[in-house]
Amino acid sequence: MPAPKLSSSLLLLLLVFSPLTGAAEGPEPARRIFEPFAEGRWLGNAVCYGPHRDGQRPGGATPSAAQIREDLITMRPHWRLLRLYGSSEFGGRVLDAIRAGDLGMKVMLGVWIAPEEDGILEGHSDATAANRREADAAVALAAEYPDIVTAVCVGNETQVSWSPHPTSLEIVARYIRRVRGEVIQPVTSADDYQYWIDPNSRALADEIDFITLHAHPLWNGRRLDEALPWLREQVAAVRAVHPGRQLVIGETGWATMAADEGEQARLIKGMPGEPQQARFYQAVRSWASSERVTIFFFEAFDENWKGGDNPNDVEKHWGFFHADRTPKEAVR
Repeated sequence: MPAPKLSSSLLLLLLVFSPLTGAAEGPEPARRIFEPFAEGRWLGNAVCYGPHRDGQRPGGATPSAAQIREDLITMRPHWRLLRLYGSSEFGGRVLDAIRAGDLGMKVMLGVWIAPEEDGILEGHSDATAANRREADAAVALAAEYPDIVTAVCVGNETQVSWSPHPTSLEIVARYIRRVRGEVIQPVTSADDYQYWIDPNSRALADEIDFITLHAHPLWNGRRLDEALPWLREQVAAVRAVHPGRQLVIGETGWATMAADEGEQARLIKGMPGEPQQARFYQAVRSWASSERVTIFFFEAFDENWKGGDNPNDVEKHWGFFHADRTPKEAVR
């Protein structure tokens, strides 16, 4: 069901009187530049990090501080820039471990935004409370760890037509304005390339400092030899709609296994596998380095809580490391 639209008068009242607005009235501040550097080194080769191991999941059992530190030490030789999708559950543990271990890693901190249309007027829905916790945590962590948090991403795939958690632009923009008004780091929002090539996406782009796009060749029916050309085409298409804007690839990757049934069997034409993932990683990393495009590869570790009951479900197998933290071919 499409998200309900708010009238312009109601939206104005919300933006003026809502405690989440955060940004002061006046001219729009200049856009901040995303600068992924550590110790003078450009960190364009980055990775998405979900820390949940077998028996853990969002909203359930969470990884310990020792497990997170182990993950960071495992990732550090390969990536010094991480993307987190949320802040309130384990963001503080990740940032604290980076600082305590003097690991020299940077983080694009996430603010997970869940649909809350039913609770927007009274602010009493579970989703509204959760979204506020996310925004509060991100603002606090960005202030406490300014040397580690290099950007904040508010919302993930909330606008694309197939989103499993569609959220109205008005609500996402409200959280972006609140967070951007209270942090010094650049603020972005992540969505699929299909959304960003729609001219209507300019309304969201106007709210953020830089654009974070997702583009998965495997999900889009591309075989391995087509993957990099296709990825470059999507980046060019987004740039054509948003000329002059800074772009970051927030997700791309190649899974090592997929189910032979359901939607993934219908959509996926390329061959999943460790050798294929290694070739994709090497080719895309080389292109990104030559073009100075920051890419967050999806993802560091397999997460078996994702997807359906089929153990081969593709959503469980995007990691460069297995769920037990043993390496796959790309990082061996």
